[in-house]
Amino acid sequence: MQNEQPAPASLPQGLRIYAVGDIHGCRDRLEALHAAIAADLAARPVARPLLIHLGDYVDRGPDSAGVVRLLAAGPPLAGIETINLLGNHEQTMLDALSGDRPAATDWLFAGGAATLASYGADPAAPREVWPTAIPAAHLDFLRALRLSHREGGYLFVHAGIRPGVALADQAREDLLRMRQPFLYSEADFGAVVVHGHTPVKAPVVRPNRIALDTGAVFGGTLSCGVFEGDRIGFIAV
Repeated sequence: MQNEQPAPASLPQGLRIYAVGDIHGCRDRLEALHAAIAADLAARPVARPLLIHLGDYVDRGPDSAGVVRLLAAGPPLAGIETINLLGNHEQTMLDALSGDRPAATDWLFAGGAATLASYGADPAAPREVWPTAIPAAHLDFLRALRLSHREGGYLFVHAGIRPGVALADQAREDLLRMRQPFLYSEADFGAVVVHGHTPVKAPVVRPNRIALDTGAVFGGTLSCGVFEGDRIGFIAV
C-alpha cells in the first residue's frame, strides 16, 4: 500500500475496505490488483475485509467478457465479502440488449463494440441477435448490481451525487452518470462520496469526495483505495 494519509471520514474498528475504480475490460489488470490486495491482507490481517468494485466492468478494453466472468463467479478473493456496484456502461449495455435502439447506438459509441467482440459477437450483426452471445449468468450478474453502498462515513457509488439532494433521495441516473456540479462542489454531502466514472491521473482526495478511476483502459493504472479507521492508502497496478 502506498501514499497512506489521513482520510476525510472514518470506518468502524476492525473494518477495512478495498474500493476498486473503473475496470473497462482490463481483466489482466484486475487479476493483478486482486493479487496485490490478497498480499496486503496477508501482510496486514483484519477482522472484516470488504472488497467493493465501483462499476464500469465492460466496454473499451480487451476482455469485458473475462471481467464479467470473473466477477459473476462469486467473490474473487476467498473469505472476503464483495460488493459489485452498477456503472453507467453496464446500464447502457443492459438497455441495448433489451432492445432499446438509442441505447444500442450509445453503447457502440461508448465502447460496446469491444464488449461484443470479447463475447465472440459481431457488432455489425443485427442488434436482435446480440443478447444470444451473452451467457445468462452474466446477464443475471449485471442485472443484480447495486447502485450504492454505505459504510461508516463513506458512500460508495459509481459516478457521484447531486449536491443539495439528500443521499436517500438521489436519482438513479445521477448515481450512474453525474459529473457536474458534483465534481466542483465543496458542499458537505452528508458522507464522503467514493466514486469512479471520471478519469483522473491519480486518486483524488477531497474533504467531500474521493475519486478512484485512474484510467486503466486509457494507459493509466487500475487503482484501489484502502480505507481503514481514519486513514486511506492506495494500491495500483
